[in-house]
Amino acid sequence: MPSSTFSGTVSSPKLSVAIDMGHPFLNLTVDGFLKIGAVGVTKSLAEDTYKAIDKGSLSKSNIEHALKKMCKEGVYWGSVAGVYVGTEYGIERIRGTRDWKNAMLAGAVTGAVVSAVSSKGKDKVVVDAITGGAIATASKFLNDHYFY
Repeated sequence: MPSSTFSGTVSSPKLSVAIDMGHPFLNLTVDGFLKIGAVGVTKSLAEDTYKAIDKGSLSKSNIEHALKKMCKEGVYWGSVAGVYVGTEYGIERIRGTRDWKNAMLAGAVTGAVVSAVSSKGKDKVVVDAITGGAIATASKFLNDHYFY
């Protein structure tokens, strides 16, 4: 009986940019800002491309709006990542260990800071801190393969 098999691997592309700011804290923060900022730009570009295709038309105004939105999203996502990475690095240096607790604390601080800057009220800041800590902790567990 004939049989066939399919084999292959899937890997994500890697982009390494070396920017030496003179201190590991600054290097990690800028690296996080740039990489995640690029994700925000790409997300915005994909959304606006879909909208243009759906409408069936493209104008100068649409392009200008898309570029402004891409910049805004890139800066927002990059800033959040920079705060998170910098905070996690600082906590790691203070605690002297690298574990999931650093991610949890950094996520909570980042969630609180981002929420406080948005002026959403005290209760929302607490909820966003809890959410940030939970997401960062889950990401750390998944990234470090604790479940395998």
